[in-house]
Amino acid sequence: EFYNKIFFLKKKGFNLESLNNYCNKYLEYISPAFINKSLFLDNKIFSDKFSFQMRIKRVGDILFSLILLLILSPLIIFIYCFSAIIQGRPVFYSQIRTGLDGQQFMIWKFRTMIIDSEKGKALWAKKNDPRITKLGRILRKSRIDELPQLVSVIKGDMSLIGPRPERPEIELELLKKINNYDLRYYIKPGLSGWAQVNYPYGNSIKDSEVKLGYDLFYIKNFSFFFDLLIFLKTIKLI
Repeated sequence: EFYNKIFFLKKKGFNLESLNNYCNKYLEYISPAFINKSLFLDNKIFSDKFSFQMRIKRVGDILFSLILLLILSPLIIFIYCFSAIIQGRPVFYSQIRTGLDGQQFMIWKFRTMIIDSEKGKALWAKKNDPRITKLGRILRKSRIDELPQLVSVIKGDMSLIGPRPERPEIELELLKKINNYDLRYYIKPGLSGWAQVNYPYGNSIKDSEVKLGYDLFYIKNFSFFFDLLIFLKTIKLI
């Protein structure tokens, strides 16, 4: 009966679209709850053209990262010295993250929390989290704490633009509770991404599901110019 009504509306001249097409067109978002992997199997992700664009993306990642490190080196040195004086050492903080094809790698950030803030257990960072130091709040808000990850971009573990890499301990839960979460492994994680410029900082499974929808839109519609748009939006956001 449902499809009979659909056909009736089509015959009457109504323009009907699937939920996925509507979200993709007007919300620039793909709901992870209402798609299946076949939508991506037919995508340009597996085409030669996509591979060529990815090679261009890789060259751009290396060049832009080196330029950013060169330009921002005085700031990085200043933050290192200032943090060592104000917060003490260690200045940097390392974490294991999940990247392309589900492979794990190490990232480095400026430390923004008190030492031993998790005591061996992975925890979501919360708004006004008491574990975050005063300097850490400034570094997080300005995204300066992410600058050491430019090294990961140069190494090839990350890209400048892509889904933000998550911690394996947290992803165990996300993979169980969010449909199609593993689709984000189709592309390298990034310093910034479509989810980061469209959605505020998240600290729950629901937030992760919403962000995944933006990441899926990015993966399906990836292009060099899309990366450039996100890069400019990231600068504006900062």
